[in-house]
Amino acid sequence: MQPPSLPNVVSPEQELVEKLAGSREAISRELSKAIVGQKEVIDEILIALFAGGHCLITGAPGLAKTLLVKSIAQIFHLKFRRVQFTPDLMPADITGTEILQDTGEGRRMTFVPGPVFANMLLADEINRTPPKTQAALLEAMQEHQVTASGVRHVLPEPFFVLATQNPIEMEGTYPLPEAQLDRFMFNVMVNYLPEADEVRVVQATTGKPPEPIKPLFDADDVLRFHSLVRQVPVSEDLVKFAVKLAALSRPKQADAPEFVTNYVSWGAGTRAAQFLILGAKARALLNGRAHVTEEDIRALATPVLRHRILLNYRAEADGITIDKVIAQLLEKATAK
Repeated sequence: MQPPSLPNVVSPEQELVEKLAGSREAISRELSKAIVGQKEVIDEILIALFAGGHCLITGAPGLAKTLLVKSIAQIFHLKFRRVQFTPDLMPADITGTEILQDTGEGRRMTFVPGPVFANMLLADEINRTPPKTQAALLEAMQEHQVTASGVRHVLPEPFFVLATQNPIEMEGTYPLPEAQLDRFMFNVMVNYLPEADEVRVVQATTGKPPEPIKPLFDADDVLRFHSLVRQVPVSEDLVKFAVKLAALSRPKQADAPEFVTNYVSWGAGTRAAQFLILGAKARALLNGRAHVTEEDIRALATPVLRHRILLNYRAEADGITIDKVIAQLLEKATAK
């Protein structure tokens, strides 16, 4: 695969493109030391990482969600922190708190940073903590900062939140509000592995310890990836396609499809179209291209829209899932 070239890109960025395109196989090789299968999940998390977006990871327990996130952090040499969200977790447990400290010149309040001060924060089972604590992440996710006692504390860059939630147990959980769900670029679904892959997992995890994962990039590389992704050209027709795809999901629009009117109570907003284009640019680079295609947008429609479209009770009664609605939207939408 030939590395892509971008117009009006200076030499260092061109070298970074080549490094990214040539390292795809190396990333897969390093991840395979700890992770078996889950190629689509890995691709979606990498796309979000390169685009600078946050990820919601939905899946049953025991599917290596935490291990996957930690392994990706090791490959990119990022500071990783994990917080187990529980009903008694307080906002200060995440963002940090002020303590009274003796400085030798008297006592004064000093801010002690919480685990959110990392490059990659894993919010494990985020739906198990009350809304007050969930909301503590909103400022960090949107503004990349924390405000304590009126003082602004900037988070390290790059900064990503990867939050997991268990779709099985609903008792004792607090569903994320739509405003916070919208901050996540993707909702990535982690499913059970095929039998052959599951056999490999059992063999690997009950034998000798795996080889350590080697870092391939660093935080500065990731920041340069963010800048590079935004330079990838995209045609106006494809931007209109992304906007139309999001707009078709809104039931109160005059041109809303019948299945949307019947089954959807709330559709996706403008941020969905923004993430479709940004994700498509990152996907193009990962696939060795310097331009976005319609397939890039279609491939990311499900993880982008999955948590932005709310179905009504009629959909539940008729056995209609959100993925089925998105599939119908893709059939309805065209780039022309």
